[in-house]
Amino acid sequence: MIEKAVILKKGKEESLQRFHPWIFSGAIQRIEGKPEEGDVVTVFTNDRKFIARGHVQVGSIAVRVLTFKDEPIDRQFWERRIATAYDLRERTGISSREDNTTYRLVHGEGDNLPGLIIDIYGDTAVMQAHSVGMHVNRMDIAEAVKKCLGDKIKNIYYKSDTTLPYKADINKDNGYIMGGNASNISTEYGLKFHIDWLRGQKTGFFVDQRENRALLEKYAKGRKLLNMFCYTGGFSIYAMRGGAEIVHSVDSSSKAIDLTNANAELNFPGDTRHTAYAEDAFDYLDRMGNNYNLIILDPPAFAKHRDSLRNALIGYRRLNAKAIEKIQPGGILFTFSCSQVVSKENFRTAVFTAAAMAKRNVRILHQLTQPADHPVSIYHPEGEYLKGLVLYVE
Repeated sequence: MIEKAVILKKGKEESLQRFHPWIFSGAIQRIEGKPEEGDVVTVFTNDRKFIARGHVQVGSIAVRVLTFKDEPIDRQFWERRIATAYDLRERTGISSREDNTTYRLVHGEGDNLPGLIIDIYGDTAVMQAHSVGMHVNRMDIAEAVKKCLGDKIKNIYYKSDTTLPYKADINKDNGYIMGGNASNISTEYGLKFHIDWLRGQKTGFFVDQRENRALLEKYAKGRKLLNMFCYTGGFSIYAMRGGAEIVHSVDSSSKAIDLTNANAELNFPGDTRHTAYAEDAFDYLDRMGNNYNLIILDPPAFAKHRDSLRNALIGYRRLNAKAIEKIQPGGILFTFSCSQVVSKENFRTAVFTAAAMAKRNVRILHQLTQPADHPVSIYHPEGEYLKGLVLYVE
C-alpha cells in the first residue's frame, strides 16, 4: 500500500518545528499516494524526515496537523484527545459545577483537534466539523465523546452543513449521531436557556461569552440596559438577574427575538422589565435617544476574510461611535469583536477612534477575551478570536 504523503519544499518545515498546526499549499513540493480531501497524510521534510501527520484538504491551508508524533490516527487517538480536552474542563472546574451544564468540550486548534468544535448542552453534545477530515472521522469522534463522558451524554447532534467547504463532495446533512430525544434547555451559571442547535447559529448558543455575561451581571443593578445583536438574549437574562431597571434586546432576526423572549420568560416569568425588538441595529441606534446607561455591542463577525478587514473596521468605528455618543454620562459600554482577522490592536484602534469621533471622555475598565474552555494554543495565536472592552463613558 502506497503511503499518502506530503513532501515539503526545502526549508518550509520551520513553522512545523514551532508546532504551528497549518501547512499552506505554497509550502508543498509534491503530494504522493493520491489522497482524497479529508484523508490522513504523513508530512515529510524535503529530505524525507517525518515531521507531522494530519488531514489534507483543498485550499490555501492544505494540511491541518493532528499530531507531530509518528503515531496512527485511529480510534485510540481520538479517545486520547477527547479525554485530554475533557480533563482540561474538569481541572478548570467548568464541567463539574452544579449550576452549569453548558461549556465547550473541544475548541479546534486550542485542543490540538483543528477543524473540530464540540459544545455540551446538558446531556447533549453538539459536534461541528470545519474540515472534511473531521467530517470523515465524525463517527469515531462521537464514540470517543461517549466513552469519555459516559452517562453524562445521551445525545450527540452533528451540525456541519454551514461550516464544511461548500465545494466538498460529501453529505453535509445535519442530524443525530446518537440519541435524539433531547431537551433543548441547558443551564449556565444557574440561568436556563433554550438552545436551538437544529436551526440556530453556530452550535445553537454563544458559549464563548459566558464569563463576560457574568461580569455584566455585576454592573447591571439599577441600570437601563440595551443589548444590541442580542441573539438569544444571554446578556439580557444576566442583566435581569443582576437587578437592571430596564432591559431592551435588539436583533434583526425575528427568530432570535422569539428565543430571547422565551429565555426571559423561562427565567423571569411575567417580568415587565424586558422588551425585545426585531430591528436593524444601526437603525435602532440612529433613532434611539439618550435612554441607556449600560450598552452591549456584540455584533456578528464583520470580517471573515482579510480582504474585508478595512470595511469591518469602518463598521466597528461607526457602531461604537454611535453608542458612545448616545450613552448617558457615567454609562458603561461592553463592546466586542469576534472576527479572527481583526487583531486586538485593530479593534482597540477602531474603538479609540470611535470615542474621539463622539468627543467623549472614555476609560477602559476591562479588557476581555474568550474563556478557559476556548483555549488558545501558544503555537497558534490565531485562535484568539474574541476581543472585548468594557468602557466607562463620562
